Amino acid sequence: MPLSAVILAAGKGKRMRSSLPKVMHTLAGKTLLAHVYDTANLLSCDDIYIVYGHEGDQLRAAHGAFNAHWVRQERQLGTGHAVLQAIDSITASHHVIVLYGDVPLITVHTLTTLVEQAADTGFSLLTAHLDDPAGYGRIVRDDAGNILRIVEERDANEPEKRLREINTGMMVVRVGMLKKWLGMLTDDNAQQEYLLTDIVGHAVSEGVGVNTVQPASVMEIKGVNDRVQLAELERHYQLVQARQLMSQGVTLADPARFDLRGALEAGEDVFIDINVVIEGEVSIGNQVSIGPNCVIRDTRIGDGANILANCVIDNADIGARNRIGPFARIRPGSSLDEDVHIGNFVEIKQSEIGKSSKANHLSYIGDSEVGERVNVGAGTITCNYDGVEKHKTIIGNDVFIGSNTEIIAPLKINDGATIAAGATISRDVESGALSMSKRETKVVKDWPRGRKKKGSE
Repeated sequence: MPLSAVILAAGKGKRMRSSLPKVMHTLAGKTLLAHVYDTANLLSCDDIYIVYGHEGDQLRAAHGAFNAHWVRQERQLGTGHAVLQAIDSITASHHVIVLYGDVPLITVHTLTTLVEQAADTGFSLLTAHLDDPAGYGRIVRDDAGNILRIVEERDANEPEKRLREINTGMMVVRVGMLKKWLGMLTDDNAQQEYLLTDIVGHAVSEGVGVNTVQPASVMEIKGVNDRVQLAELERHYQLVQARQLMSQGVTLADPARFDLRGALEAGEDVFIDINVVIEGEVSIGNQVSIGPNCVIRDTRIGDGANILANCVIDNADIGARNRIGPFARIRPGSSLDEDVHIGNFVEIKQSEIGKSSKANHLSYIGDSEVGERVNVGAGTITCNYDGVEKHKTIIGNDVFIGSNTEIIAPLKINDGATIAAGATISRDVESGALSMSKRETKVVKDWPRGRKKKGSE
């Protein structure tokens, strides 16, 4: 059936104690609102309406890629009032699914069932049974199990407060009925707000059946009101991600210390140690090992690669059987061929490194093309920036570069050349040539080295 989604996202979230709107806080690297929007998209909604209020310009700017209708709620007068702001724009033949921008873990499976259950009566409601229902509106049913009404906790009497079935706020309602019932809402309640839940009473009074659906997990309906709840949802989400990866054959040293903030495609016999953070779109081949405390973002890692501890790899292509780290940084635009070794405290930026080349210690390679079987000595840097422009260094095959070398771009070091340790290279080097720029060592005998005075530190 034709479906529009209304996502309520106008609240400030005072308990977050933040200048950001509550729905802009992130879970797994994505805003709470983006989680809900993406799930609504999976329902194939014809239109998505986002009702916003607090810091609205900031919220819209952060989600500019959304294909949604933004509806401003100037005054936050309750959930019913929020939906009322959008209802006149929604096609009369549609059903409306109401979602909440601070409830990020709701699944498309649960929402699909909720939509299906609205097909006959035009009204379905997502409820849940909680051991501790404090803070939620309670579902009041008759002896036959039919819903009579929803009572908010502050308006409930003691028997009603003991009820364990709660209202999640998520529902699907036919537009015509919803529009009529929204117009009948009053703020005659403890909150002095126009509450969406009151439309249930109007439906019952008109003989409209309210079909209910339960989520597969109560975590789906948990909202975020403070940073403690945000952390709880984050850890739950990450454990779900971890279990999915392990079911696909990935070994996680400790599922409780793994974070996936995007999408990971992994081959067979992949091992991921503790405190690894995966961001964006990452692809890992077969027999790959990733050491502890690594951050890997928007990267492809080939078969048999070994990423040692404390590496940061961002938007790079890591070839088969590479050995990276520990403490290496591979920056965006870098591509490493097969059997490359990048060692401790080496930084690669916007560079191509050829097959079987090595830079094992304390070096910087930027804006460079490095050929095959090249050895880069410790302390080598490519001087690629003149203060205005970036310049390219081209290094051929089988080049040996000694330690503590400065290579001042733009230049080309041709195949088989040797660069002596401590050299400063500022012009092209011929194939097979030796290039050096050493100064004569000067020795001063009996040098009067200074000494600390007694009592000084």
